[in-house]
Amino acid sequence: MTQRIHNHSGHNHHALINTLLECGTTCEVCAADCLDEQQIEMLAKCIELDRDCADICYLTAKLLIRDNQIAHKMLEICVEICGKCADECSKHEHEHCKKCAEICRKCRQACIDHINQIQGK
Repeated sequence: MTQRIHNHSGHNHHALINTLLECGTTCEVCAADCLDEQQIEMLAKCIELDRDCADICYLTAKLLIRDNQIAHKMLEICVEICGKCADECSKHEHEHCKKCAEICRKCRQACIDHINQIQGK
């Protein structure tokens, strides 16, 4: 199957879509791994934010693929949720949380960079 390179308003979203999907997947894995940890109650906020971040990243990627009119607005929500998820995951010492925080920061920055690009900054 040939992968479609998405273009909207003259710029390519391919790399951003891949980053969003990577972040969503990493957040899902982190949430699942948190559920296997001891003292799960201390990870409740982490799990919640992981799941929210994954859902928002996946939805934003889908909207970009579909060339949906609100896709770029969703990037602003991604910036917010990725920042919150990264901050929460950074509070925990588990390897999956550290990896999730790193990927969320990467995704947040990719969204910011794209927003700046489309705004001509």
